[in-house]
Amino acid sequence: MAETLLAVDLGLRTGFALFGRDGRLIRHGSAHFPSRSALRAAARAILAEAGELAWLVAEGPADLARSWLSEARRRGAETMLVSAEAWRDEQLLPRQRRSGRQAKVQAERLALRIIQDSGLACPTPLRHDAAEAILLGVWALRQTGWHRAD
Repeated sequence: MAETLLAVDLGLRTGFALFGRDGRLIRHGSAHFPSRSALRAAARAILAEAGELAWLVAEGPADLARSWLSEARRRGAETMLVSAEAWRDEQLLPRQRRSGRQAKVQAERLALRIIQDSGLACPTPLRHDAAEAILLGVWALRQTGWHRAD
């Protein structure tokens, strides 16, 4: 697998989106962890599945991100920890993010379009954490100089 960028929306329900060097979405998903320690423990396995990881971009609490960032760095990847506001300001119009609920609904709509554009199937309803990870990833592609294929 060529270089990848992994975007992760951290929480007990974690969303992730993996992009190739060409900016195309490779896969996405969501996982539920019973505890914060289980989430931290899962970092190694999820990062290993990312292939030749060049970037890890995470959104979420610093205490949850710490193990993810250190494991990604150990694998030779660049890392970035951002707030939701950083990517939402660029991905969603002000009227689309007047409330957290409204922002999540709009994120799901935009992410579904990105999934379709990438030629991927979405066999189950898209969870908002996976949708937000996809939009975080698209934002990160621009920040890192990678380009999304359209």
